Amino acid sequence: MKQRGIKFIFMFDFKVVSESKKSRARAGIMRTSHGVVETPVFMPVGTLASVKSVSPEEISGAGATIILGNTYHLYLRPGCDVIGLFSGLHGFMNWKRPILTDSGGFQVFSLAKLSKITGEGYTFQSHIDGSSHILTPEKAVQVQISLDSDIMMCLDQCIQYPAEKNEAESALELTTVWAKRCKKTWEERGGKENALFGIVQGGMFKDLREKSAEDIVGSGFSGYALGGVSVGEPVEIMLEIADYTLPKLPDEKPKYIMGVGTPDNLVELVSLGADMFDCVLPTRNARNGQMFTSGGTINICNSQYKYDTGPVEKGCLCYTCLNYSRAYLRHLFMAKELLAYRLNTIHNIHYYTKLMKDMRTAISEDSFEVFRKEFYGRRQEA
Repeated sequence: MKQRGIKFIFMFDFKVVSESKKSRARAGIMRTSHGVVETPVFMPVGTLASVKSVSPEEISGAGATIILGNTYHLYLRPGCDVIGLFSGLHGFMNWKRPILTDSGGFQVFSLAKLSKITGEGYTFQSHIDGSSHILTPEKAVQVQISLDSDIMMCLDQCIQYPAEKNEAESALELTTVWAKRCKKTWEERGGKENALFGIVQGGMFKDLREKSAEDIVGSGFSGYALGGVSVGEPVEIMLEIADYTLPKLPDEKPKYIMGVGTPDNLVELVSLGADMFDCVLPTRNARNGQMFTSGGTINICNSQYKYDTGPVEKGCLCYTCLNYSRAYLRHLFMAKELLAYRLNTIHNIHYYTKLMKDMRTAISEDSFEVFRKEFYGRRQEA
């Protein structure tokens, strides 16, 4: 039996509805074929058509309205032919809300065996079985169209940190050429129902970021992302590059910071005008026993929680905190019970989605700077 997400046929749209008077923070509404997403928004990472350890219903219950999948992984396994049986990724994984898919470039760069980059694209061997593949800009878009993701990303060239300026400039130029090829394929395939975002590169060099932004914006996309950040550089440099680059992107389009980050990162980047984020941090750290709270993180395996009858965070309305104690969660984690990963992940996703909701509320009430001050104040008191 085929399972399908509910899809409404209309073009992608984004509108800013509130702005802070004391910072660049803004709240918006993003309309997609699988529903509305309020921004700023955090997207849990579901690389393999699954946010690890939790069901789509639990993800939705924790407050998430959009998740991220990955082209590289899904193309290799289970393959587009399998996902095509379900009319796309939504039906395959029974997620009825929007999905953003990364292009797969970073995964080729970081995971694939014997990968090689040319002007045509990436050639690589699968990290799963060593089979040979080619990922071109055209193929990256074609695969994402077959996945029927609501937001698709252009293929870009990823570079390490630190990188020499000539290396960053070369990657920038190739990313620009590939972006144009991605857009051409997207237009030819009639992908107007599925948005296509361009990616700004340029390493940690402001003049290159400016050039990349100018080139990518000149090509015209549904939204824009900052790639090549959160790749090992100091947080101060990441924020400096974001602060410099974000104003150079069109205010009428969504602005996405890829691969970020900590709660502190999110608050600071929202204040700089960013709208969208993704990161494995809340889910990966949950599986390692680290829980996020308004007072900072706690490690549930610590002995101090052995007899603790309270929830992870007092006042939290997530499923985990409403039903289970720190003592029980510690027991599950120490006993390596699989339920530990599920309950920890539900709480962390809820924490992240509530953080974004609280920021949206503060922006709409023009009290974002008050929120920001209180956010850091709670951490100092804990």
